[in-house]
Amino acid sequence: MPDKIIICKDCGKEFVFTEGEQNFYKEMGFENDPQRCPECRKARKQQKRNSKFGSRRFGGDRI
Repeated sequence: MPDKIIICKDCGKEFVFTEGEQNFYKEMGFENDPQRCPECRKARKQQKRNSKFGSRRFGGDRI
């Protein structure tokens, strides 16, 4: 399984989906290739974490 060049759907930058990463995805049962580069994936995870802590469920501002 050769490395794949994928274009990030967020920033449009090309990134390499290595053979090792492909094997890991397969072992974990993921059926789709990543759509975001590592930098955008990291930023998206951080954004999700930040939004969770600001919600009412976690004791954020109440109306």
